[in-house]
Amino acid sequence: MKAEDVATFLQNNPQFFEHYADMLAEINLPHPHGGRTISLAERQMLTLRTNNKGLEKRLREMVDYGKENDTLQDKVHQFTLTLFGTRDLIALQDAITRNLREIFSIPHVALHVWKGLPPCTEVLAFADRQQTPVCAHHAVHDTAGWFGESAPHLKSFAYLPLREGNGGAVGNPAASSLRGLREGNGGAVGNPAASSLRGLREGNGGAVGDPAASSIGLLVFASEDAQRFYPEMGTLFLQRTAEIVSAALRPHL
Repeated sequence: MKAEDVATFLQNNPQFFEHYADMLAEINLPHPHGGRTISLAERQMLTLRTNNKGLEKRLREMVDYGKENDTLQDKVHQFTLTLFGTRDLIALQDAITRNLREIFSIPHVALHVWKGLPPCTEVLAFADRQQTPVCAHHAVHDTAGWFGESAPHLKSFAYLPLREGNGGAVGNPAASSLRGLREGNGGAVGNPAASSLRGLREGNGGAVGDPAASSIGLLVFASEDAQRFYPEMGTLFLQRTAEIVSAALRPHL
């Protein structure tokens, strides 16, 4: 008889030890950490202790993750408050990049807003296409050049597309004009940069006609540490950051 047959029999016949209860006290098993033998009851206790240690470890990890999330939430709140009170687009862009570096200790931050400075066709298509932040170990298209002399040393990147969103143009003539451009209603007259942006999108089958999906810029984080940003990492807080930055930028576009 094979060991598997015995195991199957005992699983299918739990009443066996009711009829042969004395056997439980007579069965001795090898100690998992030594050469001596122990009773079945002792072995069960050891198994329970091992399982409890595993559960305690998981619980500690969950508590640690909770503390890390609380810390991140506080930093996101602090970052959001720093964006209030900026009077113009240039000051806002400076506040965004500076506070991201200082509050989150991100080594390198680049923010490109399409208004007045349309990107290359490939970067625009990339930003329009991504629905959530993307982390990678290589720079996308020509974005490495955004970091100047640091570019050759960077080993991880996080790309946060910034969105125009719904209602971003309400009460803002400049934003209404830009939105009109994307909807193809003639709003591009007299705005060469925006006309160029629309032309890039039309040439790539981009987000023309869908202002909520259209990107207004791209926020990029970078680090010399290959494990700071990686493809498998969670992007919830990156997404929240992108939404906050997008909302702060809209009134200035």
